[in-house]
This record gives sequence, C-alpha cells and structure tokens, in this order.
Amino acid sequence: MGGVSGAFLLLPFQVSILGFTSPSVSPTNLVYNIVAIPSGVYRYIREARMAWPLAWVIIGGTLPGVFIGAVVRIKYLPDPGSFKVFAGCVLLYIGGRLFYGLSVRGGPKNQKTRALEERFQIRPYKAGGAAESTDNPQGIIQTLNFSLTSYAYSFLGETFSFNTLALFVLTFLVGIVGGTYGIGGGAIIAPFLVTFFGLPIYTIAGAALLGTFITSIAGVVFYTLIAPYFAHTGLAIAPDWLLGALFGAGGFLGMYCGARLQKYMPAKIIKIILAVSITFLAVKYLANVF
Repeated sequence: MGGVSGAFLLLPFQVSILGFTSPSVSPTNLVYNIVAIPSGVYRYIREARMAWPLAWVIIGGTLPGVFIGAVVRIKYLPDPGSFKVFAGCVLLYIGGRLFYGLSVRGGPKNQKTRALEERFQIRPYKAGGAAESTDNPQGIIQTLNFSLTSYAYSFLGETFSFNTLALFVLTFLVGIVGGTYGIGGGAIIAPFLVTFFGLPIYTIAGAALLGTFITSIAGVVFYTLIAPYFAHTGLAIAPDWLLGALFGAGGFLGMYCGARLQKYMPAKIIKIILAVSITFLAVKYLANVF
C-alpha cells in the first residue's frame, strides 16, 4: 500500500531468525522482489495510477547505483555486525523522515497533499450503511509535462511537479544503499517522495514498486555474475533462488491485496505503519550490535 515491497522487513527476518548473514542474503531478498512485485504493479497499471515518467526516472537513477551497492556489500560489509550497523542507520533515517512528514509541520505543499489524499480515499461505510465514494474513485494520473529538468502530473484536479534532475541524483544514491541492503530501493525512495517532494502516496506507490522490480532484476543478475570472482573469499554471494522464490510466492498475494485495498486505507495510517515498522527495526538492529 505504501509503494514498498516489504523486502526491508524480510531481510531482518532472514538475518536474525534464519541466521542467514552472508552477502548472498541481499540478492536473495531481491529475488523475493522479482517474484512478488508484478501483481502489485499490474493492479496500479489497471487502475491508471502508474506515473510512468516518475517510474523511468527512478529506474534510470537506481540502476547504476545498485551495481555500486553490490560491490560495497561484498567488499566492505561482509561482516554481519558491520552490515547491521549500516542497515540500522539507513532504516533509522527513513523512519525519522516519515515521522517528520506526519508532523504538523511541512508547509502548504504537504497540507495540499494531505487534503487530496483525504479526498481520494474511498470509505466503504458511513452512517446508514451505504458506501461513500470520492468525487473521482478512479483517480487516474495524467502527465502534464516531462523533460530532463521537470515533471508535472495531475491527480484529482491538483497538479504536482518537481525537478527531474534532483530526483535522478537522489535515486542514484538510493540505488547504492538499496543494492547494498538488498531491498531494491523502494523502501527508501517512497518515503523520500512523500516527505521531500510532497507527493501523494496514492500516486507514487506504483512507480516506486516498478522501479524496485526493475532494479531488483539488475541486482540479482549482477550478484550472480560477480559471484565466481569472489569464490576465493569463501563468502556466499549468489542468491538462494528457492528461498527467494518461496518468500516471493507469499509476497505475490500480499502485494496484489495491498495495491487493491490501498484506496480504502487512509494515507496517514499507511504512513504510520511504515514509520513504526521501519523505526522499530532500526532500533532493534542497533541495540543488538551495541
């Protein structure tokens, strides 16, 4: 529902519960993304809530970053303790940004976004038992302008725009972190789009998931290709395909349900769930290390 595949939650489970601490846990997590995400992306495309230019910018920025992140993971963070510190710091920052975005601060842009999100949400029940719909239940996304420097789109009569180059640079950095952590970048880029760019979560979820899907494919391929070159280290580098696919099978169903039910869930609740989950994991990671 929040444009996040759930891989950031799955990786701590593999590390802490399954004891899967080798570098191959990162590409295994990416395999989960490849199997799970298509159902959610399909749903957003079907509802015409895929911001295609936004997705292309995310993909263009994160792809080269993912390759760099894979090398960083293998060469500089093979130790489980160091990796947990890295992951904890990343998650703590993301959670902090989400909580900040939920605060009363944020300016007119965020206030406009909150008002629109309330308009779009479909409330299945109201007094009397009848369904309550928005003024535009479909809430399609229409591109108004797209260039190397700017992108603008409309949603429920409101216009949202941002600098394309700024997002490209951000997604490149996100790609490095995502490739290192093994999450594809969606768990990082979605909160940034909401908090920094002031975009409605109902409009960015599809693009964030599609970007995560494409970069996950690239990440898995890259980890698999470079694994033989690090065989002398004794580290497991290539993904565990069966484990990733089994996780992905469950994620496939959950992803579709999340995308299908998103418009019935208040945006604030989605953001709170993301913020609490991410911050809890960050604190747990750092507490276990220190």
